[in-house]
Amino acid sequence: MKTAICTALFALLFLSVVTVDTALADGSYILATGRRDPRIYAIDFNAALRPQNNNTSHAIVSRSKVLPDRLDGTPLGDPANIVLSEDKRTAYVVNHLGAINNAEFLQHGGRGAISVMDVKTMISPRFNNTDRALLESYDSGYFGAVGLILLPELLLVAHSENWLTEDGSNRISLVDRSTGGLRGQIQMALGHPPHACPDFPVPFVSPTPPPVVPLLAPDPGFGCWPNPEFITLGRGSDGKTYLFSGNAGTNDVSVMDLEKALAGEPVVEIAPRIPVQAGPFGIQASPNGKLIAVVARERADIAFEGNTISIIDVDLARTGSPNAEIARVQVGTDDPNGQTRPFIPAWTSDGREIIVTNYRSNNVSIVDVARALAHDPHAEVARIPVIRPPEADGSVLPGNPKGIAITSNGQYVVVSGGPRLPPDLPPSGTVWIINLRSRAVIATVTGVGNDPYGLTILERVDW
Repeated sequence: MKTAICTALFALLFLSVVTVDTALADGSYILATGRRDPRIYAIDFNAALRPQNNNTSHAIVSRSKVLPDRLDGTPLGDPANIVLSEDKRTAYVVNHLGAINNAEFLQHGGRGAISVMDVKTMISPRFNNTDRALLESYDSGYFGAVGLILLPELLLVAHSENWLTEDGSNRISLVDRSTGGLRGQIQMALGHPPHACPDFPVPFVSPTPPPVVPLLAPDPGFGCWPNPEFITLGRGSDGKTYLFSGNAGTNDVSVMDLEKALAGEPVVEIAPRIPVQAGPFGIQASPNGKLIAVVARERADIAFEGNTISIIDVDLARTGSPNAEIARVQVGTDDPNGQTRPFIPAWTSDGREIIVTNYRSNNVSIVDVARALAHDPHAEVARIPVIRPPEADGSVLPGNPKGIAITSNGQYVVVSGGPRLPPDLPPSGTVWIINLRSRAVIATVTGVGNDPYGLTILERVDW
């Protein structure tokens, strides 16, 4: 009897510890972009953690359309990134290719659009599968919008494409948050490939002429246009803020003077670019702004996917040091020739670790920053597989993790992923919740969009 009582008490104690370890404040949500399914999925965080909801879509409370349907009822939009306002009441959603029908628009180079959405409406089951959360939408200023930064009055929007083509962009727009007006545009320098490039600055032509650059990577014609993807803000020891971009077309990172850009100057790169292993996608500054983490996703000129992340020192970068890349860490594989296609990095709130999604190797890496800066070959301290539940026929599709966000307490990582499937199929994307203490997936939510990209976490706020 005594043994049974002790066992029961231990089980109760264990359950209590697990509950404390896995609970977030009530009213916390994951907001995930559906990408080819043009809706934002609101997922109740704590509902997702309940064992009975694992490997189901039961934790999804609402799906918000990012744009009004076409008159015939066809959904429109291409949500690839989402950023919350300072007060968490508003979400800014980047439609990579604009107000498109994913079943029809199969090429690159659509005109980007920003959807401004009311968060309170987005998380209400009452408005599921409607566009009631949409407050307004406006043009992003160029083609293939993806990276987004919120400033007090402006949006910085990076564009990685040109009209109907995957190549041809050197533009970062400054868009007015209140009116949607294009207040300015950064013009980035062109690269130095073996072939000739246009003169710089490149004149802005309107209407846009037919595309004269490669339509689809890989192509040896890439290399002139930087094609900036994600962007981030670093902080120098001089007290100034600098804009960094991951350049998919030129396999490098740019550092720009934000103050000059806000004064209306179009050419604001201030130092030589920092080369990385392959064309970046995700890029993020450390919590103190002194370091930049950037992934090496893939080359655009040849068929090659990267397997490293780089850490860049902001002060060394802004002063033009050739040693600005202070660490490079292999992620997702033990094979130095293995191609893992790292997608997006995220820093823990204490700045001690960088978490990286690896699309091709279907796993998530944890990088110890101190070890990385010491050039320890074992700086990747954990590698967590993300696995989808089997399909109806028993097959298991790749996880293909892309989007990532970390809770403010540094306890959980949320990852989105899944293969791109025909848009007429049921939602096929997946969201995984990883416990950073146990370094394991503790919850899986299914039926989240189609090829989901960016996501964010809405932690409880008092409205």
